[in-house]
Amino acid sequence: MRESLTAITEELRRLKLAGVTTVPVADETLERLRRVVGRRAAATASERAAIAPAAAPATPAAVNPPPAPVRPREAVRTTAAVAAVPEPLRKPPEVRLPSGTKAERWAALKALVEGDENCRAHLRPGKRVVLGVGSLDAALMFVGEAPGAEEEIQGEPFVGPAGQLLTRMIVAMGVAREDVYIGNIMNWRPGLPTAEGQEQVGNRPPTAGEMAYCLPFLRAQVEVVAPRFLVALGATAAQGLLGAGAFKTLGEVRGRWHDFGGIPLMVTYHPSYILREPTPRRKRLIWEDLLQVMERAGLPVSDRQRGFFLER
Repeated sequence: MRESLTAITEELRRLKLAGVTTVPVADETLERLRRVVGRRAAATASERAAIAPAAAPATPAAVNPPPAPVRPREAVRTTAAVAAVPEPLRKPPEVRLPSGTKAERWAALKALVEGDENCRAHLRPGKRVVLGVGSLDAALMFVGEAPGAEEEIQGEPFVGPAGQLLTRMIVAMGVAREDVYIGNIMNWRPGLPTAEGQEQVGNRPPTAGEMAYCLPFLRAQVEVVAPRFLVALGATAAQGLLGAGAFKTLGEVRGRWHDFGGIPLMVTYHPSYILREPTPRRKRLIWEDLLQVMERAGLPVSDRQRGFFLER
């Protein structure tokens, strides 16, 4: 639980730094928070009562105090749902792909990931493990965080609103989506507590243990595709590729070239950064990073492209 709460705290800090001041919380989540607070308060009081002197027995109110008040939904600020306790993860797998063509090696990797017992154990009924998609001869590879609701249904990364925006960004670079490769740090959607029979609402960033388990699968994709350049989309992807202790805020590493196994790596914001506040300024920040990628990759850059999203 501590690791999950740490992950949520880091995500809230990231949102705050990005200028987000409110986070919607479902009524069901608020009720779950009330129950958690009540149970913890009761357990703490019971422990204190057990070691208290006999002459000072705990009062009923102390043993079982009322749950702490929770503010109405519209008043909740920078609050997220309590994350599900991740199942214990095994040691990260050793991925050894057979020799052969890129297509044969990628197919072997896909079968390995889809058949991985640990990956499958984290899936909800009817959902799918997600591997990367795109050209196996791509010079450019984008790396995101984790599958969301649409991705775990289709089994493909970046197919929801953020994925549609990413596609437009790629096209604006003068490249087709099918000519690049798109993957994620994670191969399953990090879970949140969900009532039986209900779909998960919302997402959470993966824990360090979850990312460590899936990183060998991402490295294998990089090995097969052998891109000339990598682009990390967001703090989680950057942490997965650079290491969790490589930076404190995304601003420290964003817009600069780094190295991942000898491959130049550019760090930029996740497309959801724009979806939360689609201002020209935010679009320009990401676009400036992509212009650097275009220039280093030798892609043509027109004057019109250089002027995208500049506020007049």
